[in-house]
Amino acid sequence: MIYKATGNIRAIQILLGHSKIENTVRYLDVDVEDALLLAERPEI
Repeated sequence: MIYKATGNIRAIQILLGHSKIENTVRYLDVDVEDALLLAERPEI
């Protein structure tokens, strides 16, 4: 729900305590490459 509302994969990663973004995207049904691009974009 948080991801759908914010699109912030990095926040989800921190909340779930994952050290790797790959672990987080498994739960979100998001492509790893897309997730990495989203995680690197600056926060607004």
